[in-house]
Amino acid sequence: MNAAPASDDLPGAPSPGPSSAIERLVDVVALPIGRWDRQVRLVFCNEPYLAWSARPREALLGRTLVELFGATAWEAARPAFERAFAGETTHYERKLTHGDFGGRWARIQVFPDVDAAGRVETIFTIATDIHADVTAREALVAARVRLDRFTENIPYPLTYADADCVLRFVNKAYCEAAGKSAEELLGRHIGAVRGARRWAEHEPHFRRALEGKTVQYTRLVDGLPSGARWLRTSYVPDLDGAGKVVGVYTVTIDVHDLTVAQEQLRRSVERDTLTDVLSRRTMMDRIEAALIDAQQAPVALFFVDLDGFKAVNDRLGHREGDALLVKVARALQSAVRADDAVGRFGGDEFLVLASVRSPAGARALALHMLAAVRQVAADLPGAGVSASIGYALAPADAQHPMKLLHAADDAMYAAKRLGKDRVHHGPMLPAPAPHDAGP
Repeated sequence: MNAAPASDDLPGAPSPGPSSAIERLVDVVALPIGRWDRQVRLVFCNEPYLAWSARPREALLGRTLVELFGATAWEAARPAFERAFAGETTHYERKLTHGDFGGRWARIQVFPDVDAAGRVETIFTIATDIHADVTAREALVAARVRLDRFTENIPYPLTYADADCVLRFVNKAYCEAAGKSAEELLGRHIGAVRGARRWAEHEPHFRRALEGKTVQYTRLVDGLPSGARWLRTSYVPDLDGAGKVVGVYTVTIDVHDLTVAQEQLRRSVERDTLTDVLSRRTMMDRIEAALIDAQQAPVALFFVDLDGFKAVNDRLGHREGDALLVKVARALQSAVRADDAVGRFGGDEFLVLASVRSPAGARALALHMLAAVRQVAADLPGAGVSASIGYALAPADAQHPMKLLHAADDAMYAAKRLGKDRVHHGPMLPAPAPHDAGP
């Protein structure tokens, strides 16, 4: 069937039509129904077909599909008509161009009318308005195209792995990060793609996501073109309609600038801006935390005050005074263990919190810090600087942070009154009263 014949090719004999019973039946159906002969001439149509085509019956019957709806409509219908005349039931879709239905999409079902001898001399068509479905489908396809473009071109690596951790989707950024093409990645286990070491880092987070939890993993990654950067990967479970986890989405973003800014903010709160030892607030938090377990892990709090520091500022200026404070802070840090805490309480006062085994151990550490400050003073001839160090023990002397601080402060002032440049534990004892001379 190469072309639809013109209406003047109609034979003299009338075309076959359906029985009156069928005519009554199809008129009841509220869908446009037509019957076509092998010359693709309309030989019957029901009442809804007349409204659908916006023409009277006499303008329709005996005319070809080309004459009625144009060559474009025939080209869309031709494959389905040929298959129906071959005995198949099929359908096609096209955008209508006639009447009030112009611009709307319709699905035309086409099926053979088989006679008693098994021959197909005519076929039926039933038109259904599917405009809303087609436009929704087109919108969905367009949205999918936009989503595909977004996921493909977003500068962050995106992946989708199934429940067996086999990659099913990767975007361009991930391919660039992995140094492989999508063809080399898809269908392979993530561990095989990225190597055992990286898989060991990421596997626990995948396992948690496969349990239905959304997790994040932030780490410093070396070997990037821009140098070491902080990256954060989110692992998001993919749930089916029954709530079962069937895969995991991952997205990796660069959080380097944010992480560095947060670290700087944290250090500005935790650290003294001049000496870089812990701030007063942080030291108080450390003391409070240490006293919770002081019964099992005794600690000592040392209060260090510089002797003669004001004179340094007056003679050498505040710049040299600040440099001295920095050197003292470093000396104290060098004199204690890495897990001990050194902080600046204010001005020329420092606090040191250290775990100790005994009062003798606390005194030995205090003397060690005193020697460290003496060494700093020795490097500044004529500065006349020393340190008075008082200390208190927890839980022996106090079990409350402020009481422990006051005890260490009292001990420091006792060291000053005893002559400075020394260590002292406990308050200064009052001088003994003179003996009575007697009679």
